[in-house]
Amino acid sequence: MTEINRRRLLAAGAGMALAAGTATACGSNTGRGGGGSGPALSQWYHQYGEPGTQQAVKRYAAAYRKADVSVQWRPGDYDRQTAAALLTDSGPDVFEANGPLLDQIRGGQVVDLTAEIEPVKDDFHQAVLAPKIWQDKIWGIPQVVDMQLLYYRKSLLKKAGVQPPQTLDELVDGAKKLSDKKSKGLFLGNDGGVGVLGGTPLFAAGLSLISPDGKVGFDDPAAARTLGKIRQLYADKSLLLGAPTDWSDPAAFIQGLTAMQWSGLWALPQIKKALGDDFGVLPFPKDGSGGKPSVQVGAYGSAVSARSARKAEAKAFAKWLWVDRTDYQQDFALSYGFHIPARVSLAKKARQLQSGPAADAVRFSTDHGYAEPLLWTTADRSAYQDALSRIIKDGANPESELKSVVRKVNAELQRVKKK
Repeated sequence: MTEINRRRLLAAGAGMALAAGTATACGSNTGRGGGGSGPALSQWYHQYGEPGTQQAVKRYAAAYRKADVSVQWRPGDYDRQTAAALLTDSGPDVFEANGPLLDQIRGGQVVDLTAEIEPVKDDFHQAVLAPKIWQDKIWGIPQVVDMQLLYYRKSLLKKAGVQPPQTLDELVDGAKKLSDKKSKGLFLGNDGGVGVLGGTPLFAAGLSLISPDGKVGFDDPAAARTLGKIRQLYADKSLLLGAPTDWSDPAAFIQGLTAMQWSGLWALPQIKKALGDDFGVLPFPKDGSGGKPSVQVGAYGSAVSARSARKAEAKAFAKWLWVDRTDYQQDFALSYGFHIPARVSLAKKARQLQSGPAADAVRFSTDHGYAEPLLWTTADRSAYQDALSRIIKDGANPESELKSVVRKVNAELQRVKKK
């Protein structure tokens, strides 16, 4: 997955214009499946950056015998392209769905996949499955799990007499102690964490973005308290700012510019190769008596277009690939990048995930993972992120900023529920 799509999936959501990190250009060619007979199906993927991914999905398509599946690689603004195509008869039959899924469900643009996934529903990572569910029906099949986590350099923490932080207060204190003229204690991205943190600090305080009963999940004094501590990291000058690359790239951590970095699971193999065993991983530390560690997780889901002339065949193919063919699912997750299979049973069996920091990451994703809920809209995300920027960078009052966000999210929830 390219850096911009990781950002879109895990940090900023769909529809946000973001600066891309390094990406491997894959082109926009179309690959005929060629292995099957019967009806022709088209399958769309966003542009992945890992070498071999495009060839792999073409190989999967070619192995399907009940239809002739063509794979299209879609570089650029994938969500916008998909939204436009789903309004026509020339769009995909099967496609990767992400941020706009609620709009697609409510607009009647995708079909119900509950029957396809139901027999193994409980085996899917529940945090990434939840945003694919609306009115007790499942509208997308999770493909792989991406996640964020905190990397720390063991030798640097030991030298400074800092223990791996288990609470947000310990993170604030430790980052300050680890900062000097040559390096900083923590890297949350070049904007101080505005783009990447999202709801992670709120979940660490025991809160949420949207509650299970469909209300604002952070209308609580604990939210302001926690975000005030993120501001403290910035005010203490404990955060690395202006690094050569952003949070999604581990270069700053590997080069010793920071003792700790918030990044993604995809960075782990590169860090392991460069640092050996001189690093560990943690979830975002809890804050307050009601707090709990948290990590953000996300997953593209395989969906079927309601405009497809071959809906039954498209549903059968999606089920075959993302439910039945567990060998392909594990191959897709771990052979061309570093992701967690969306199926819990596959994650437990994966050799690459059975020891060391990788095993810790899987445990964190299972025990502490959260995903942005289906009702968390682009408007909600923008309002919250703007407030987070003012709190962290400008020292704006967290209480007043969050009150404004709560009002906007409440209004957005009412708008969505009226549809």
